[in-house]
Order: sequence, then structure tokens, then C-alpha cells
Amino acid sequence: MIVKRRKLNLWERLYLPAILGGLKVSLRHFFRKKVTLQYPEERWAVPEGYRGAPYLVKDQEGRTKCVSCQLCEFVCPPKAIRIIPPGPEGSPEAGNVEKAPREFEINMLRCIFCGYCQEVCPEEAIFLMQDYSLTGTSRDEMIYNKEKLLALGGVHQDQVGKWKKKRWRRRNKG
Repeated sequence: MIVKRRKLNLWERLYLPAILGGLKVSLRHFFRKKVTLQYPEERWAVPEGYRGAPYLVKDQEGRTKCVSCQLCEFVCPPKAIRIIPPGPEGSPEAGNVEKAPREFEINMLRCIFCGYCQEVCPEEAIFLMQDYSLTGTSRDEMIYNKEKLLALGGVHQDQVGKWKKKRWRRRNKG
């Protein structure tokens, strides 16, 4: 199939309209407000509903709220979470808590920040950060262990106090 093309006139052969059109676009962008941030000094304002990196929290007694149910590990699409439960004997430092995890790791290089782990957690032990700058100098630094995740989360004030030992007083009526 032969396509017939029309001949360019003198004005089009000079490329002057294309050069003037490009200059017009350049001048338009030159006088606009700049949108570039000077990153370490200027920070991006995190919008409402931003889902950042997950972290663990502790209760008022300083114990991790995670009970090794492993729901977050099962629901994680990229399989970035790894939990090793304490076993049948439990852990003595956990106190009245059922099963504090022996190991809890999140590979931040694999994490897609979907927030499923926070939604599925029955104990409200995982929350999402409002920080978007996760940095590390090696792959091993980007695997956050339980201590690092708890340091990021800190203490979460729980109104219920589920794992406190309750002391019931017997009242004799009579």
C-alpha cells in the first residue's frame, strides 16, 4: 500500500513553527511556581489516609501487644512478615500475655504498604507510620526485627487493659 503524502511548504520546511512552539512551552514553564522540594530541609506533607510502613506497639506495662496469631503473616500479599511463635511453653517475660512472639520481622524492601496487617490484627498491635523515608545502607538494615519495630511504635495507651491480672474481691453478704 502506498501512502501519498502532501509536500511541505516553505514555512514548514524551515522548522521555525516547531522551534517557536517549543520556545513557547519553555517560557510557560519558566514563569510557573516551582514544585521541587529541597528534600532534607523541606518535607512533603503526608495526606490524610496515607498508609506507611508498619510498626509494633507495647502496652502500658512495656510488653508487646502481639500474641503471635500470625494473621498478619498470612494476609501479607508479598510475604514480607515473618513471625516465630514462642512454642508451647510460652515466654516467662511476657507475663499474663498468651503468646508473645519469639521473633517478628518485617522486610521493608518487600512491604508494599497495603495496610492489611493493621486491618487484620485482632490485638491492635500493628499500626502504620506517617513517615515515607525508609533508608538503609544494606539489605540487612531494611529487615526490621521485633526490637526495631517496637522502638518505632513505642507505648500505645490501651483503654481496656486486656492482659492485666484482675483481682476479684469476694464480698460476703450477711
